[in-house]
Parts: sequence; structure tokens; C-alpha cells
Amino acid sequence: MTTIALIVAAGRGHRTGRDLPKQYIDLAGKTVLARTVDMFLKHAGIDQVCVVIHADDAALYNAALADRNVLPWVAGGDNRQASVKNGLEALVPLNPTRVLIHDAARPFVSTQLIDRCVRALDHVDAVLPALPVTDTLKTVVDDRVTGTLDRTQIVAAQTPQSFSFEPILAAHRMFSQLAATDDIALAEQAGMAVRTIDGEPENFKITTGDDVIKAEKQMTEQLTDIRTGQGFDVHAFIADRELWLGGVQIPHDRGLKGHSDADVALHAVTDALLGAIAAGDIGVHFPPSDERWRNAESHMFLSHAGDLIAAKGGQISHIDLTIICEEPKINPHRPAMIARIADILGLRQDRVSIKGTTTEKLGFTGRREGIAAQAVATVRLPE
Repeated sequence: MTTIALIVAAGRGHRTGRDLPKQYIDLAGKTVLARTVDMFLKHAGIDQVCVVIHADDAALYNAALADRNVLPWVAGGDNRQASVKNGLEALVPLNPTRVLIHDAARPFVSTQLIDRCVRALDHVDAVLPALPVTDTLKTVVDDRVTGTLDRTQIVAAQTPQSFSFEPILAAHRMFSQLAATDDIALAEQAGMAVRTIDGEPENFKITTGDDVIKAEKQMTEQLTDIRTGQGFDVHAFIADRELWLGGVQIPHDRGLKGHSDADVALHAVTDALLGAIAAGDIGVHFPPSDERWRNAESHMFLSHAGDLIAAKGGQISHIDLTIICEEPKINPHRPAMIARIADILGLRQDRVSIKGTTTEKLGFTGRREGIAAQAVATVRLPE
């Protein structure tokens, strides 16, 4: 049997108040769409993943999923039902046995929920993850209450709604003009037996700006593996070179010697971040023997470390950087360096601390021969 996850990501989703569709909003370093797709890609019961997108979002889609091993994207239709039908039709040549249809805006779908959907398809042709309704439900006309519903017979529908492929494709073809709000409604019209399984409160759909805030909080609460990394670097002064510190050009009569731009501050922070995820140091990723990195701007190294953390589903909590030198004075340039590091890593500025100190004229820094920097980074990762 072949099981394909069909991710529906063709909506505009502007109720979040953001300037791009909700599925492309950044959520702790990864887009909502990427987090959703990754849950299905890593599940052993899913053979392929296909995403239905708005044709205008191709660039956003390519940036969000990068080199992930997914099927070619499918252009959506005028509404969700048409988009799902387009996706199902595109899967026909692959002759799948089962399909799990999931909203891209539900990035917290769990491995256990996908398990339950797949297992239930061994017994029925249509599966609905559902939650019990706990509030009392009223019918209302204008502002007048007209009745009370029996909530014991009502559930809240979630996705992935899961199906044997041929019956749900036939239902979409037969009822293509029906204004259905989900795929189970079409299964009902086609007379398919639908089984409910336990949904999950965490598997909510991002729709409004408040939902984005809720998702960010939920994401942070899942990052319970807290790591600390430490970085240290030294560079000697050299004549006839610009001085770069913390991603900022500093007026000085000498620069720092190094294969790259020798930004000792960014190098220390980069090594601290790499250390927090046990990923070696700068030399492992950007060896000085490689001419590609001659005179390279060190923000590329720092950005790479941030990307590695994001790829692990992690989040940078805090950076504490100390720059050690007799000259130049660090304090006048501290706000600019904080702003630059925060910008490179996509952090709030209050998560970046920079201090300048001296060695009381002792050692090589005290003799004004160079600059040292040390950094500590705190990173949160999922368990």
C-alpha cells in the first residue's frame, strides 16, 4: 500500500494580520508550512508528501521547503475544496492506496495522531480526528437564542482527514459543486462510513493573529532540551585593514589578521552556537584552507550557525558576548553591534548582551597586540 500526505496550503490566510499567507509565517526559525510538512516526512507510515499551493506563492514555497524530498507542488483552485480536488487528481498517476489530507496551518500534528489515522484506515475508508465539545451550544437567529444543541452528539473536526484514495477521489469528482467545508462532508454525501478517532487540542489551526501568538508560545513550551555553548577567539592586529567587530565596521588605525574578515566577536558567537548543538566549530564548516572564505564577511558564518539550530527545530534564547581589548573602546559601538547580531540571527535585541573589558594592560591584549572575544549562547531544542 502507498500512503500519501496531501498538505493543503493554497489559502491566503490574511486574518492573521501579517503581510504574507499564514503558512509562510516564521515560527521559531521555520515556517508554519515547513513544520507541518516535516511531521509527515519523518513518519514511517507516510510514503510521499504533496503540497497544494497558490500559484503566486511558488517563490515562498521554494524558500520554505528548500531541498526537502516532496512531490512537485500542485496549483490550488478557487476554494479549499477545489484545491484538494486538484491535489487528488495530481496523485492519480502514482496510484496511491490511501491519502491523509491535512491543513498546512496545523503545524502541531503529532506522530501519534498520524499513527491513529493510518491504523484506522485498515478498517474503514474515512477517518476523522475529532475533539469533544465542552461548551454549551446554542442556535441563534440575529441576536435571539432559538434553541440548545445536544453537545454529546457534536464534535469539533480536525485534520488530517484520512481516506482510501479511490472513494474520496470519486466523491470529489461527483460533488465538485458542493460548497463543503471539509473533505469528510463529501465522504458523507458519497455514503462512505466515517470513523472518528481522538484528535488533539494541540493540533489547532492557525487562523488569527492571536493564533500565531498561541503557536509561538506552544512552540517555545516544546523546546525543553536547553543547551549552553561557549566560544572563544583571538585575532592579532594588522596594518592596512578595516576593523570589523560584531558585524560593524569600527574606525581604528588597524584591523585584525585572519583568513576571513577576522571579526573576532562574530567568530566567538558562532562557535558558541555551534557548541550548543555539538556541531564542531567554524573551522569545520568554513576551513581556512578553502579560498572561498578568503576575506569572507563573518556574518555568513553566524547566519549558518543560526540556520543549523533552526533546522533542528531549535531556538536561540540568549547570547552573552565579551570583547577583550585595550583599544578600541567598545561601549560607543555596543548598540550597533547588538542590533547587527540580533538582525543576523532574527532575535530581539534584548536577547543579545555585549560587554567590553580590558586585561588591565596584561598579556597580548594589554600590549595592544590584538583582540580576544568569548561568548556564551543558550539554545532551546525539542527533546
